[in-house]
Amino acid sequence: MQSLPSGRIPDAADIVLIGTGFASTFFLSAILPRARPGLKIVVLERGGNVPHAKRIERRKDAEFDADGYYRTIGDPNKKWRFSTGFGGSANCWTGNTPRMLPADFEMRTRFGQGMDWPFSYDALEPYYTRAEEMMQISGARNRLAPSTSPYPLPPHRPSLPEVALSKAWPGLIGPMPTARASRATPTRPQCCGNGVCNLCPVQAKFTIMGDLSAPYDDPRVSCVFDCEAIAVLTEGGAARAIAWRAADGNTGEIRADQIVLGANGFFNATLIKQSGDTSLLSGRRLHEQLGIAGMVYLDGMDSFQGSSYVTGIAYPLYADEERRRTTAAALIETRSVGQMRLEAGSWRQVLPFRLVIEDLPDEANAVTPGSDADPRSVVHFGGIGDYARKAMERADQDLARIFASLPVDWIELDGPAPTESHIQGTTVIGHDPAHSVTDQDGLHHRWRDLRVLGSSLFPTGAPANPTLTLSAHALRAGDRAGSL
Repeated sequence: MQSLPSGRIPDAADIVLIGTGFASTFFLSAILPRARPGLKIVVLERGGNVPHAKRIERRKDAEFDADGYYRTIGDPNKKWRFSTGFGGSANCWTGNTPRMLPADFEMRTRFGQGMDWPFSYDALEPYYTRAEEMMQISGARNRLAPSTSPYPLPPHRPSLPEVALSKAWPGLIGPMPTARASRATPTRPQCCGNGVCNLCPVQAKFTIMGDLSAPYDDPRVSCVFDCEAIAVLTEGGAARAIAWRAADGNTGEIRADQIVLGANGFFNATLIKQSGDTSLLSGRRLHEQLGIAGMVYLDGMDSFQGSSYVTGIAYPLYADEERRRTTAAALIETRSVGQMRLEAGSWRQVLPFRLVIEDLPDEANAVTPGSDADPRSVVHFGGIGDYARKAMERADQDLARIFASLPVDWIELDGPAPTESHIQGTTVIGHDPAHSVTDQDGLHHRWRDLRVLGSSLFPTGAPANPTLTLSAHALRAGDRAGSL
């Protein structure tokens, strides 16, 4: 990797890319194989390059506190989780990789809710497959998310309750697709099953740093760490430069033919807002899923036999298209790591789970730039909408129905978690500039040669984890980027 100090940052490049997380890295992976030999790409990463061994020594992702990068107005209990540094949130993600379903791309057409995406599931499907190959996903296909090929690795071993549930709900409950290896690969060992996935101690989980650093070793790519992009500079309706500020106090500009924002939904939105984007939707429609943890206490059935952290995924509340006309869809993740029971002889007779509910974007939930006195992004989130609230209110009866095939003592449900660690919306994609910030490939409607990537593009958020979808979209955008 060619890493430049701030004193050697060039003043011109062909492409300036912001961020080194999933979106940026999968985009790079798509464009580099067909780009000309002399292409010059400069990548600005706000965080540092902290090796995995150092993270293990610290027992955390990095010396990083997400709360220090934003301040909240609205719901005081709302939190957002992410990471900076080489690899971005790939360093702290759990690794669950279900696809979105075909209906998720047609919410308005099918259910009269939210917005349609500007392309269909079928348009993204080949890129889902490509991303799964690159991440070496472990899993088993289901009929709900059509695919042209099997997963690269077999699914993880389920627990006994998950086996029983899959028999009671054939085709609707099965193994969780995951980037945690179910068996050793040439680059990763088998998952240790200890449930400390945010910082995998054995590196069995896919990460940018461990598995997809090759694009940054390309001689056409130069990285600058601890360097923040602070503005897109425009001329004649086109993005022409990035203004930057390094942690050592140096500042400067890089002129470029193309500028690509591959940061998270806070940073992408803040950057284009403080660059002068005054469009009505810029920074708006911030959303994420609602997560609620729970436990199924069992009578005489042991659990925890699964070979990874999250081993099961349940679709009955997600595949019900009639439900989604009035009530948010939900996924259920079942786990083989969690708190055991306290009663002697019944310690393992419990099934931990998480209910993940979609929430429709609300234009009132938004990200705006900070001030000179407090430069942190200002994040307004007023709470979940009625669509998600209806799903939360009926959760007890829905869960009782889904788990009815198990020998249930009782089901316990916690309150909503402060975050699902998924920042979505704020630079939404669409065909019409009146209802979106970018086109289907992330190209800014107002400024030519400016592209945005990542989950900030999502016009709606399905119950499925967004990482696989944003990675697949980055590959598609890279393929459609034209000659370089």
